[in-house]
Amino acid sequence: MVSQDNYYHPRDLQKPDENGELNFDLPTSIDRELFMTDILALMAGNSIYKKEYTFNNPEIDPKLIEVKSAPIIITEGLFVFHYKEIKDLLDYKIYLHAEEEVRLDRRIDRDYRERGYDESVVRYQWENHVLPADQSYLFPYIDDCNLVIDNTHDFGDQIHKLADYLINIINKNEV
Repeated sequence: MVSQDNYYHPRDLQKPDENGELNFDLPTSIDRELFMTDILALMAGNSIYKKEYTFNNPEIDPKLIEVKSAPIIITEGLFVFHYKEIKDLLDYKIYLHAEEEVRLDRRIDRDYRERGYDESVVRYQWENHVLPADQSYLFPYIDDCNLVIDNTHDFGDQIHKLADYLINIINKNEV
């Protein structure tokens, strides 16, 4: 599995919004070329090594992550469908969907617990960065996906649907 989070540019390369707040919800926030290079390396059977993304928290020492090539390579992240060169490499596209209110509640909880963000900061990012990015870089690609999984209530139930889907793909390719 390759997480696009591990390809964020450092803070000093991130673009600020009109109020001077850094916006990590833009395609330019990701090192697109390195992401593509690493996916191609995995597809060629090579392992890759990445430093873990720590949400630019200077108090956390990032771990070195080894990702080994495998018959199924899962890429995940906000912009995997938006980057045409990456989207074109994907055999199957799966979109995890949750209702807006649920996503906001989860983000407030996560950002408070894991990052110590005040709710007002999270709501500012939500209104000014996240929702506009959703409209521009995520939602337009839902109809291109092979499978849309509802993650609004309980992802545990939906993971079985995803597992069945992947097993069917593997079985079809073995014939």
